[in-house]
Amino acid sequence: MFWNEKYERLERKELETLQVRRLRKLVETVYEKVPFYRKKLSEKAIVPSQITSLESLTHLPFTTKDDLRKNYPFGMLTTALADIVEIHASSGTTGTATVVAYSREDVALWSEVMARTIACTGGTPKDIVHNAYGYGLFTGGLGFHYGALELGATVVPVSSGGTKRQIRLMQDFGATILTSTPSYALHMAEVASEMGVDPVSTSLRIGIFGAEPWSEGMRRELEKAWGITACDIYGLSEIIGPGVAVECPGKEGLHLWADHFLPEIIDPNTGEVLDEGQDGELVLTTLTKKAMPLIRYRTGDITSITYQPCPHCGRTAPRISKLRGRTDDMLVIRGINVFPSQIESVLLEIEEAKPHYQLVVTRTKGLDELEIWVEVDEKFFSDEVRKLETLEKKIQDEIESVLALRTKVKLVEPKSIERSMGKAKRVIDKRVI
Repeated sequence: MFWNEKYERLERKELETLQVRRLRKLVETVYEKVPFYRKKLSEKAIVPSQITSLESLTHLPFTTKDDLRKNYPFGMLTTALADIVEIHASSGTTGTATVVAYSREDVALWSEVMARTIACTGGTPKDIVHNAYGYGLFTGGLGFHYGALELGATVVPVSSGGTKRQIRLMQDFGATILTSTPSYALHMAEVASEMGVDPVSTSLRIGIFGAEPWSEGMRRELEKAWGITACDIYGLSEIIGPGVAVECPGKEGLHLWADHFLPEIIDPNTGEVLDEGQDGELVLTTLTKKAMPLIRYRTGDITSITYQPCPHCGRTAPRISKLRGRTDDMLVIRGINVFPSQIESVLLEIEEAKPHYQLVVTRTKGLDELEIWVEVDEKFFSDEVRKLETLEKKIQDEIESVLALRTKVKLVEPKSIERSMGKAKRVIDKRVI
């Protein structure tokens, strides 16, 4: 199903023409109205009239999360505060928050890209959306809420927490789409089973999961647990919230709405723009946001991009690969780059392990050590030391084959790792650096 077929199936040349026109207008706006950008552009001797092609983009300055913090709370606005109808702040940060402001036009834009997003996964106006993302300053809950309303679907704004009640509401209301973080969806399946409810027996047919990196192994677990098609969604509050990109049921990359969000993939160390298919940091420029547009925002997310039309749904929007991690949650252990999602992929291939884990990083005499706490499936948990030692070694060997790094593995009892109602806390860094 297409929500906006005209823009979701633009030919590449048509898309680029639209992007250049919108990019030039964006640069004109921020040059005139945002002192931060006027200074940045002037330092590079750039004026808006120089924006004549997409190649012009590489000459524009990057924007970082630190820039947003330094201009807290409203230094990046292009409009008067009286024209702001909604304010959000990014989750998971320390220190000064990154504030995101929406005009009435921005809320309409958000609703439109989220309606596209839900429709791309197979959602229709007939669906009942059980929205278990958090409402509040976090953008997840309201983003899905607006999108479901725009699509014409029924939305159940249950938010996160109260898991047993969530299961009952899913049954009572006949929910057909579940939206939540993947870790919470897996937790809900566990709780449903404890309640004597087979998750597969519900009316759910689609799950739209995001807000944290998750692997193909996690997808298999979710689809098996709920009997659904599990689709990945991507977004970040600084850009719009959820609704930047999403998988269709073909699951071969996330369709990115490039008529609104102009993507680049760069080398995170040099800033050099990389070729199609190469892994690097995703950089986004908001082409149509009114209140707080951003130029070349460094997301910190590692992915690759393809511009080939989707063989499954026919959309021509560029597709980004499933995220393999972030530049800022990447662990460097004895010179080796480690992403939690790599370890998750290994664990989900091991029958005895559950997809609940934590990475504990310590430093002893200047040497970093990584210990992986892994829950063991109840069927395999044993008091026999030899069996546990054998399993520990099996996990160690599998992880070493992927990371080329020897780690410690600590097996823990089922359900002993704290469950999260939002983003799972995967890394505990105890190093004094």
